[in-house]
Amino acid sequence: MKRNLIIILTFLITLINTIQAQDHIYSQFFNSPVYLNPALNGQFKGDIRVNMIYRNQWSSLVGKLAYMTASIDYNVPKFGGGFGLMFTHSNEGTAFLTKNNISGIYSYSVGSENLTISFGLQGGMSNRTIDYNKLVFSDQLDPGIGYTPGNSTSADIPQVDNKYYFDAGAGTNIILNNFMIGASFAHLNKPNESFTGNKAELPIRTIIHGSYMLPLSRYEDEDRNFLIPSVVFYKQAQAQSLSAGLQFKRRGVNAGVWYRTNGKNSPDAFVVSMIFDIFIHKDNQESMRLGFSHDSSMSKINYLNTSGTSEGSLGYQTTIASRRENSRFESTRKCYDFY
Repeated sequence: MKRNLIIILTFLITLINTIQAQDHIYSQFFNSPVYLNPALNGQFKGDIRVNMIYRNQWSSLVGKLAYMTASIDYNVPKFGGGFGLMFTHSNEGTAFLTKNNISGIYSYSVGSENLTISFGLQGGMSNRTIDYNKLVFSDQLDPGIGYTPGNSTSADIPQVDNKYYFDAGAGTNIILNNFMIGASFAHLNKPNESFTGNKAELPIRTIIHGSYMLPLSRYEDEDRNFLIPSVVFYKQAQAQSLSAGLQFKRRGVNAGVWYRTNGKNSPDAFVVSMIFDIFIHKDNQESMRLGFSHDSSMSKINYLNTSGTSEGSLGYQTTIASRRENSRFESTRKCYDFY
């Protein structure tokens, strides 16, 4: 009983820190590029790209933590960027604290054959809701039998359970030969998420990411193998996270291992990922991507208590033959190549 109580208390403390104006992060950050950085919008070898990713965090603990992002972006070769649309949904805890966001994205690039510098802007509306009927207060608990459904409470329940606000972000990305580095900033306007009237600003989320493509052969052909080390750093208010990993890429198969800390030298998770690219019509860049990853928790809420975290992703891209235009420049690398 004591052990279970410690597990529950640890989970509640972690959950409070998570939902206290903090965003979720994806282990497969590379399979949700627009969420990672709006500057990656339109940066792929094709015309239309669709990405979807779902994260089920700590699946065996009470209180669902589920996240989903879907995006579609349109490559416009005339200015080396594009237009995009992204939808994000999160559902946290037994009180069904949910958040939905829909954003439009615009990106633009400059560069040459070996250099691409991209800029992205993002803006949209968010809706945050909570179901107070799912909460249990102290006066609803009986010392002998615990909680009985239907017990009333004298607690002052806030009248507002629904909140809308505008949300904005921006990012930049640089690709130089086999090296890529980028930075993005979400919630630049620090929107107020409060249900109670007291100000509760959503802090700016900063992401810095870098990757390098290391060819395993001196011969330049499309089938050669690569090792791709990557680093991603997240910071939002006092919460931060650092992920470092390595992927092996061979044709349509990509296998990766990752180690994530909380940014303060404390381990958070060990992650394994697998990606499969299915080339439907290779000549016109039509392909489908399937991605899977699993996090093994290494924090105080360990793997035996949580059963870890799983993610699944699906991507599709294609070329519209009738609208192919000459681009302002055609770089050797696109961000898609790094993953």
